[in-house]
Amino acid sequence: MNGITDMGLCSLIDALDGKKLSATEATRACLDRIKATEDLNNFITVCEDEALKAAAAADARRKSGERGGLLGVPIAVKDNISTRGVKTTCASAFLSDYVPPFDATVVDKLKAAGAVIVGKTNMDEFAMGSTNENSHFSAAHNAADATRVTGGSSGGSANAVAARQVFAALGSDTGGSIRQPASYCGTVGLKPTYSAVSRYGLIAFASSLDQIGPFARTSEDALRVLGTIAGKDSRDSTSTDKLDLPDKLSGKVKGRTFGIADELLSGAASDVKTAFERTVALLEDNGAKIKKVKLGSVDAALAVYYVISSAEAASNLARFDGVKYGRRASGYRDIAELYTLSRTEFFGDEVKRRIMIGNYVLSSGYYDAYYLKASKIRTVIKREFDAALGCCDAILSPTVPTVAPKIGAQVDPAATYLSDVYTVPVNIAGLPAVSVPVGRSADGMPIGVQAIGKAFCDGDLLDTARAIETVTEGCGNA
Repeated sequence: MNGITDMGLCSLIDALDGKKLSATEATRACLDRIKATEDLNNFITVCEDEALKAAAAADARRKSGERGGLLGVPIAVKDNISTRGVKTTCASAFLSDYVPPFDATVVDKLKAAGAVIVGKTNMDEFAMGSTNENSHFSAAHNAADATRVTGGSSGGSANAVAARQVFAALGSDTGGSIRQPASYCGTVGLKPTYSAVSRYGLIAFASSLDQIGPFARTSEDALRVLGTIAGKDSRDSTSTDKLDLPDKLSGKVKGRTFGIADELLSGAASDVKTAFERTVALLEDNGAKIKKVKLGSVDAALAVYYVISSAEAASNLARFDGVKYGRRASGYRDIAELYTLSRTEFFGDEVKRRIMIGNYVLSSGYYDAYYLKASKIRTVIKREFDAALGCCDAILSPTVPTVAPKIGAQVDPAATYLSDVYTVPVNIAGLPAVSVPVGRSADGMPIGVQAIGKAFCDGDLLDTARAIETVTEGCGNA
């Protein structure tokens, strides 16, 4: 591996600030690494020329005396986040040629901070999937074992960080799409509190659940990125400026109280359960208190999630009809056939499945039985989390029940959905959560632990992540 790309983000910033390295050198090292490992298929688009220009501009800013932030740091962006002048495909045939005329707010903020965007990462089509295998551009391959999936939907971003192709990356998380691939690939992955980061420019899957967040190699690195992208945005009415982030994480363990819910342990594979129990024991040995908490309605969370998210997806994706949005099929005789042919040809199977589920649960005669009931249970789940977090600093669980499966192994959609069983309740409740690598399975695959925090206490949550890193000595990091 290239020595530059082995550095962490904070270490890179120190090297850039100390004039030991230039942004151009760091960017060139990442681009070379991407080419050397292109068989991992993490990128849909690599922006080599644009990245080198941005790096040169960052070097000029440093020459004039500017320091800190993400100035000159190479970063990747998930391909459902709009980038002006660069293709944003959502890994779908429907948008395979789409070039946005504007930047998402998070991209605006990265550019203003001087970050270097090296490319757009692979994902499940329209962020619908848990393995990255639903991509129109074929699946990414896990850097730890190329026969394994990277997870989804933000698998390309997680794997790009794990493979040392970039120092950090942005993903989106609707039901675990940051945390699950972070666990599979062995990186830190943060899903911020809902509304902490603007969604303007994120191509929507389920608007009440979607949240943009960072992948990084450590919690400190993730904090740097979150501090850049978080904040209120007039273009996203749901966004807020409630986060109060620290300049540095303490990693303090002693005096913290962590909740454990049996409902978020059921079904874990032996390697995953062992790694989780070892992490909890290490925290307790170092002065943390462990407390049992109850989340009685969490068992219903997966059903609630797929009702609500599919309903919102059906609504959001209705615009892709071959008329104004997306590609247009040929050979149609009238407008109805244009809709049918375009959506049949250019949507993948999983996207079609969720659109059909969504339209069904919203249809006359079924709305009350499914969507309305799911919305009510969502409120109950949120209240249970609030009550549990009232007596602890964070709730801990495995991030996912298993390590990354083999590519092609999961053919049953329902079985694939179960990989999100520990992560979807967090999105339903709108809370922040982070996956931290804590070890490896017997066959060498990364395992993550999830920490769930109180709303808008994302800084405290990342401090919990740092505490976990401290006691596990980063043994699971990619």
